[in-house]
Amino acid sequence: MPSDLDIARAANPLPIEEVAWKLGLGVEDISPKGSGVAKIKWDAIKSRRENPRGALILVTSVNPTPFGEGKTVTTIGLNQGLNRLGKKAVCVIREPSMGPVFGIKGGAAGGGYSQVLPMEEINLHFTGDIHAVSAAHNLCSALLDNHLHQGNELNIDPSRIIWPRVMDMNDRSLRNSAIGLGGALNGFAREERFDITAASEVMAILALASDYVDLRKRLGQIVLGQNRDGHPVKAEDIGAAGPMAILLRDALMPNLVQTLEGDPAFIHAGPFANIAHGNSSIIADALALTVSDYVVTEAGFGSDMGAEKAIHIKTAASNVPPDCIVVNVTVRSMKLHGGGLGAGGGRRPSADELATENVDAVGHGAKTNLDRHIQNMKRFKVPVVVSVNRFPTDTEAEIQELLSCAHASGANYAVVFDGHQRGGAGAAELATVVSAACQDHLANGRPFEPLFSPKMKIVEKMLKIATQMYGAESIDLRKQALRDLKLIENWKYDKLAVCMAKTQYSFSHEAQELGAPSGFTLPIRELRLNAGAGFVVAVCGAMMTMPGLPKSPAAIDMDMDEDGNQTGIFG
Repeated sequence: MPSDLDIARAANPLPIEEVAWKLGLGVEDISPKGSGVAKIKWDAIKSRRENPRGALILVTSVNPTPFGEGKTVTTIGLNQGLNRLGKKAVCVIREPSMGPVFGIKGGAAGGGYSQVLPMEEINLHFTGDIHAVSAAHNLCSALLDNHLHQGNELNIDPSRIIWPRVMDMNDRSLRNSAIGLGGALNGFAREERFDITAASEVMAILALASDYVDLRKRLGQIVLGQNRDGHPVKAEDIGAAGPMAILLRDALMPNLVQTLEGDPAFIHAGPFANIAHGNSSIIADALALTVSDYVVTEAGFGSDMGAEKAIHIKTAASNVPPDCIVVNVTVRSMKLHGGGLGAGGGRRPSADELATENVDAVGHGAKTNLDRHIQNMKRFKVPVVVSVNRFPTDTEAEIQELLSCAHASGANYAVVFDGHQRGGAGAAELATVVSAACQDHLANGRPFEPLFSPKMKIVEKMLKIATQMYGAESIDLRKQALRDLKLIENWKYDKLAVCMAKTQYSFSHEAQELGAPSGFTLPIRELRLNAGAGFVVAVCGAMMTMPGLPKSPAAIDMDMDEDGNQTGIFG
């Protein structure tokens, strides 16, 4: 089979104007951004807000392995499959971060014959949205430090600043830094923290803002630290919100691209699911829902991460719950969780191990890990469809075992997905059952039941998520978390949503705990207030919000030839 890059370069994409036309958008509604990419103009978004709503399909997954389970491939392939059935469908995915692209993951625009185009541009700078988030975030940092340097009129306590700086690259050396060194002319000397841009509160706000007014308001509510009287200091207080909003003006508009089969796709916002809320923008979803009958939107990592946050953070902001939840699973992931590939969620199995049939391990993994994912998603009263993403090394016996276990665990439907090798044709069965599940949900009055009321306090929410999603027995707020909680309570932010920052490889906080661990205590190291985004980040275990590069980063195999063509990149 050709590489992802070869497949993408051999494609004959439609003019972006023709892709827009499929959604009822004219040339006056789009702003082209190079070949095959366009921004949707704000007037076009506003004018369609009263259109009837289509069905929302949330694609999630089991806990991933380091090889990846093809969730984005499933999202794009399902979109292609629905369109092949004659449905008017569009998918919505997140913008790739260059940290993982140059680190370990490589491309994030799908793969095989279920990709979005132009793949190379999407995986790199794209339309500059992530750079705009970095610039807006760091502008706030610059204005904050300038305020300290210019006399500190607000009496900000430099030792109580909680606003970090960000960059869109994996760089562990910046996790803990010192700035302002070299004397008074070079600013106020203090400790600083860097996060990756995908973990920025500004990125979360971009994904959750409903319009420009909401964006501007949320930016102003960002808490930067406290003054010496113990009161919160906000971005509005230092005059940062307005210029930050200006930098994000174009970034708030969704990006339109296409699949390999010429079907419309939106790509917008890029928060990670292990250290942020992990979902694309509510604006892109809202627009897609008004111009199509089916919207396939993707939540990052496993259902314990992105899907839980889609339910309790994104849906709370959009007021649009899903009509169907697709749980992506692979034979290889269940083989790992069933003990057939050794221990440790972060370990990369060999090709020989992956190709060796082990039906018992697949079954054991499915009866523990997959079962919990299905049970968790069924709590929300939304139909659950299991999609088995087929790999060439899978045997028929392993696939049948996986399908049997999915049915036994209560999935409404369980089918095989072959979109990587066959595109939309390989997604036909998945598209058929997903369409049926959505219609069933609509006929039943679209029931939906989150785990808790938004009015619950954050400690109660953390406990509910830990015990009912992860299988923990209790939570343990460490000393820093207790100090953070006291401050959050004093400032009356104790009823915000909760965004758990946890390893994606396990239900627990330990990556090597495979299957469905239970009865453990979930340690919460610290709480980070994201008041503008509307949630508190609970940092669990040793989780880091600035990733590091692996021993052999993907970047070292990348280069450019004499004609400017990329080599050694994205397969």
